[in-house]
Amino acid sequence: MKILTSKLYERQLKEILEPLSQQDYQQTRNFKMYLDTIILNMPSKIKKYKKSIYFDDENIKDIEYKGCTIIFFFDEQKSACVVLGITKKS
Repeated sequence: MKILTSKLYERQLKEILEPLSQQDYQQTRNFKMYLDTIILNMPSKIKKYKKSIYFDDENIKDIEYKGCTIIFFFDEQKSACVVLGITKKS
């Protein structure tokens, strides 16, 4: 299964990580590595994740981790997951 990321996700992730890295680089690095692990394991756990609160589509799911929500789309026909974005809860 392919895992793709959108430009929006990459931009939002950078906006979340930059301020964190100024406070504690190692903690930011660990946070990013864990996010990468979650994303790499998405295909095997698709049914575990709940339908997105942001979209009315069963194929768009949310993953919550440490105050952030990763939004992704599962395209069953193309056998691909597309990470659409990441939001930080305020």
